[in-house]
Amino acid sequence: MITNVLRFTFKDGTTDDERAEVLALMRRTASVASVTFGSVGHDLGDPAEGFTHAYSASVQDLTALEHYMNDPVHIEGDWTILPRIARLSAVRFTDDPDPEIGPRIGALHAAKLARYPEWDRLLNAIPA
Repeated sequence: MITNVLRFTFKDGTTDDERAEVLALMRRTASVASVTFGSVGHDLGDPAEGFTHAYSASVQDLTALEHYMNDPVHIEGDWTILPRIARLSAVRFTDDPDPEIGPRIGALHAAKLARYPEWDRLLNAIPA
């Protein structure tokens, strides 16, 4: 299992309707066929850390991760989601014992960045 956890906060000025749209798009992404488990909601961590919401998606293996990362639902949603995020923290973890799993995940991520340079720009514009 490979799990991606995002903690985030919205940009100032994001309306309630825009927040609801982003959360709905995230829920849609977290429910694509390649995802085994997904959840979106309020972040329950320390408020001083500045995160208000969290997203998680778990996939079974590298094949499922590649499908998830490049799923049209995921890509299409990000065009609306990413411009509304003020701050983002990402954590990935796995129970896969393969010592090469990290570099393989990194290679999939790098391939996505190369395939979608505008997505790369939007993602990298968000402070960690």
